[in-house]
Amino acid sequence: MEGSNISLIKNPLLDEKNIEVSVLRDDLNHPIIQGNKFWKLKYNISNAQKKGNSTILTFGGAYSNHILAVAQAGKEFGFNTIGIIRGEENLPLNFTLKTATELGMQLHYIDRTTYKIKHTQDFKDYLRNIYGAFYLIPEGGTNYYAVNGCMEIIKDSSLYDYVCCPIGTGGTISGITIANKNQSKVIGFPALKNGDFLKDEVHSQINSVTQDEELTDILMESFSLQTDYHFGGYAKINEELINFVREFNSIHGFKWDLIYNGKMAFGVFDLIKKNHFPKGSKILLVHTGGLQGINGLEERFKRKIYE
Repeated sequence: MEGSNISLIKNPLLDEKNIEVSVLRDDLNHPIIQGNKFWKLKYNISNAQKKGNSTILTFGGAYSNHILAVAQAGKEFGFNTIGIIRGEENLPLNFTLKTATELGMQLHYIDRTTYKIKHTQDFKDYLRNIYGAFYLIPEGGTNYYAVNGCMEIIKDSSLYDYVCCPIGTGGTISGITIANKNQSKVIGFPALKNGDFLKDEVHSQINSVTQDEELTDILMESFSLQTDYHFGGYAKINEELINFVREFNSIHGFKWDLIYNGKMAFGVFDLIKKNHFPKGSKILLVHTGGLQGINGLEERFKRKIYE
């Protein structure tokens, strides 16, 4: 889908602080291959087609947005899909895995210890002995082709002083930082605890595309992390976060997922309250989708996030 939907947020806090906040609504770019998953898969799909692959294999947890997006992409573009799932099978299947199987994905469960060696050549050979030839996409979808796709997310970052984005594996914000060309300050909000290591990860991913250490260092000058908004760790939530996303939805009419985007949005508004941004700043929040993940949280915590 071409083009982006930008929502300007109206809020008394923003008026008081003289801050302009807009949201890039990439949650609207596809019903299932949503948000950053659309961009991460764009060139991986075309590369798999060029290589003549008929099967795509990838990895993820039981509630993975990426697993579901790959399943849908397989159906839309004519690939067989295999999902290597971390952990044991639990029946009945949750919403994510049930939908993935309905879209034709074959699931293969591995224990968490084995999952840690999924990147090794021995394990890849083991999978090829079972499934034959396949095009491999890493967990979360981040690789060279994904970063190139994510370079297309923001059409013109020069319109903003700050671009804010949640971080999981770092591929999305790496593409955004390359395309930004130091026009704005790019701030990443890690969804997991102790996310400082992601700065090195983003540096590595940018360098894999630029193939130029000096240029990578220059591009990284615009990049920074805010690591205080993980709410206890990956997929951890609390009442404060739930209340924030509910209130935001009631006022502005759209939802944040709570694993990635809700934490980023909470962090941005908290920083605005604390006068982190200079008056007159224009801030863009990148909504990377992942709304199907709300179903998983509701199943796990046995409560409705949005009434």
